[in-house]
Formats: sequence, structure tokens, C-alpha cells
Amino acid sequence: MPGLLGKKIGMTSVFSADGKNVPCTVIEAGPCVVTQIKSVEKDGYAAVQLGFQDKKEKNTTKPLLGHFKRAGVTPKRHLAEFKDFSEELNLGDTITVELFSDSAYVDVIGTSKGKGFQGVVKRHGFGGVGQSTHGQHNRARKPGSIGACSYPAKVFKGMRMAGRMGCDRVTTHNLQVLKVIPEHNLLLIKGSVPGYKGSIVLIEK
Repeated sequence: MPGLLGKKIGMTSVFSADGKNVPCTVIEAGPCVVTQIKSVEKDGYAAVQLGFQDKKEKNTTKPLLGHFKRAGVTPKRHLAEFKDFSEELNLGDTITVELFSDSAYVDVIGTSKGKGFQGVVKRHGFGGVGQSTHGQHNRARKPGSIGACSYPAKVFKGMRMAGRMGCDRVTTHNLQVLKVIPEHNLLLIKGSVPGYKGSIVLIEK
């Protein structure tokens, strides 16, 4: 799907036409420049590679410097590919947030906040083991049994246990577009999107 790279600014709230206070996320969407155009004949699939946010040349590797110079653009910090753009694009073209001016809903892809090492109650929603009385004092938030003793005498792969939580690629579908502010490259989306303030997100039509 066609889309843009953006940066999550934070959350705020706006008033709707009927006077309701609606929570929304502010995203700086673009401007993005076309750094590569992939075709079925050469690459096996058709897509457009977009670059977002400028980067210093001294911090860019030589292969990427050549890649950007071939496109005639300055080095970019973030790259992503999108498909099915309706208009014909060329190297160096700039795409702004006006891409979503006719869109009522979008999908947002981001990396969720990391929460460190967590137990099964917080990570998987377990209810805990046993009661808080009857002599037990240290098993309220334990996972309980994790496998059979005699047969098959092993723990199966995928068993829900304690571990690192968050920092996953998350897609939130069908978020309503409340407002597009082209002069500041801002996109106001109803509700929350994955990631922390300042994180990079992908917005798709």
C-alpha cells in the first residue's frame, strides 16, 4: 500500500464538530523523497523506496552515499519501501503529508515500547496460582506447571513463560484520520499508535 515514513510527536486531544473531546496522536509525516524505484523486470517486484530525515555525509557509509547520489538526493536516515502508488514517481520526487488528504483511515506500523523482563501475569495475563491463604506465601504470581513429568517429559516449544516484553513490530489497523496540516507536515490520528515519543513509524493508506 502507498504510504509515508513519519515521526511520532506525542498525544493530545481535539474537539470534534459535535463538541466531543477526542484523544489523538500527532505524527510528523514526511516529507519523504524517492531514493529508488524498483521494477518487476530488474528486481522481481514493483515498489518505491522513500527516505526520511536528513543525515550527515560523514555518518553515512560509502555504498549508501553512492545510492543517494545516484538518486540525486542528500543522505537520509531512514528508508522504507511502499507499493501501489497511483501516480508515476521519479527519483528525487518529494511526497508530503497531502498524500492522506483524501484518506479517512490509515494503518500505522511501529515498534512498541520495551518493558524489560516481565512475569507471566503481566506478559501473558495469567491469573496466578492458588489462594492467598492456606499457608502459601510466595506463589501468587507464579506460572504453575509447565509440562508433564513422566511423558513426554519435556517442555514444548512456545510455552508461555516469563521473558522480555515489548519492543515488537506492531501494526494498528483502521485508525481514523482527524486532520491533515500540510504547512507543518502533521497528521492527527484518532487514538494511540505503537512506539514512544520520537520513534519512527510507517503510515499506510
